[in-house]
Amino acid sequence: MFFYLSQFLSFLAMPMTIILILLISGFWLRKKKYGKKLMGSGIILLLLFSNQFLANVAMKAWEPDFKAFDKLPEYEVGIVLTGVTNLNKTAYDRTFFNKGADRATHAVQLYKLGKIKKILITGGQGLNPANPNTEAELLRGFMVMTGIPEQDILVEPAAKNTRENALFSKEILIQKGFNLDQNFLLITSAFHMPRSKGCFDKAGVLTDTFPVDYYSEDTRFSIPQLLQPDPYSIFMWHKLFKEWIGITVYWVVGYI
Repeated sequence: MFFYLSQFLSFLAMPMTIILILLISGFWLRKKKYGKKLMGSGIILLLLFSNQFLANVAMKAWEPDFKAFDKLPEYEVGIVLTGVTNLNKTAYDRTFFNKGADRATHAVQLYKLGKIKKILITGGQGLNPANPNTEAELLRGFMVMTGIPEQDILVEPAAKNTRENALFSKEILIQKGFNLDQNFLLITSAFHMPRSKGCFDKAGVLTDTFPVDYYSEDTRFSIPQLLQPDPYSIFMWHKLFKEWIGITVYWVVGYI
């Protein structure tokens, strides 16, 4: 129930939802004095949220810096959070990736470099999938194809949210006999790392972070960046708003 409620609250607070409410309300009340103000506010917000430079500055300020591979110590387990495959495209002989594939590819690189000895993949099916595959199992199949021995990949296929990622990962680590006094390497998208780290801390799983899947770019002062509206910029703001709302809700209910 909490999962569906949080999704609904996120939808209500999304920038595009707010813009549409303002524009539709303004049009409906266009004969009223404040109708034009509502429409004007919607247009201004649309221009702001579609600005590439502003969206990139906001995302860059939120995302933690990436870490160099050669500066990392070695870890017994790297914990990979899912949320990167297309579960609405059914196939049993391949993995369809969405944005965020380097949660998997960087985990493979870390393993090949000897920075992590085992990989724990945590994540189930999410919201209303179109097929019975779980993300953790799909990513395991991908990693096995890259040459990682199957015995070095642990799978937690039930978690539906970040809190469950932390709680269920802890159960797997205990079942497999890992000492919870050590630090594990947490691998997830940079924008999602603060909430993920908070959940694992709350669950009593010590982690160091390895952010991947960056939405922000190096700052550029170009005409397109500064002046050209871009729908992807609105998408970036949606990711930020959803994450901020998620962190707030998790804090209120005591998940972090």
